[in-house]
Amino acid sequence: MSNVLTVSPDDILDHIKLACQIPNVLESIATRKIIEQEAKKAGIQIGLEELQRAADSLRLANQLLKAEDTWAWLEKYHLSLDDFEAIAENNLLSAKLANHLFADKAEQFFYAHQLDYIAAVTYEVVLDDEDLALELFYALQEGEISFQQIARQYIQNTEIRRAGGYQGIRLRTDFRPEIAATIFAANPPQILKPITTPKGVHIIAVEEIIKPQLDEQRRLKIIGDLFTNWLKSQIAAMEIVTKLTKDASSKVSKDVLIQA
Repeated sequence: MSNVLTVSPDDILDHIKLACQIPNVLESIATRKIIEQEAKKAGIQIGLEELQRAADSLRLANQLLKAEDTWAWLEKYHLSLDDFEAIAENNLLSAKLANHLFADKAEQFFYAHQLDYIAAVTYEVVLDDEDLALELFYALQEGEISFQQIARQYIQNTEIRRAGGYQGIRLRTDFRPEIAATIFAANPPQILKPITTPKGVHIIAVEEIIKPQLDEQRRLKIIGDLFTNWLKSQIAAMEIVTKLTKDASSKVSKDVLIQA
């Protein structure tokens, strides 16, 4: 008995259709075509050195540190060297078009949305009992207990408990509105009076408020976000025509399957 399974292009297409992935595939195809067309209109070109750097970045992103790693990756995804070059070229073309369209708009967007980029370093414990939360809050105010002690006693998640309830650096938009308003009005370091939300009663320690800066990482993020939104608007305004449906006669007898 043979252990070889033959999969045809039609098999692949049928699977994509039956897995209801056609809309995602069509959107990806439309995105690539839009980028190619707009880059051509803008006169964007790619040099050999740029393409080599893009290929190096692609290998690094996929941890293809050795030649055999690259060959194994290509085999896994049924890609040729030409396909690998096309992926690198598409990535580079997308980045260059995004920069062409929105590099000069990033600073203006940043200053118009500064509040979205302000961040806070916080620690948090969420309780079910409001009376207990108030009791612990006043104990903290009096120095009778530390925030770390509360975290060790009341946080269930092991990693967060070990970190003393540390929530990391979070943007204003990462917080619920009722919590964000209080956090960003605080004078760190400060323990906030318990805040009740549908999730529970929050005791929050605000360690630091970080004012936003337009560094290179944030600039690239803004350009990327603006570009993504632009692509979505382009696709939304486009009619995507495809011929994937089989002859209607093949489904006449199955109409009962889709009747309510």
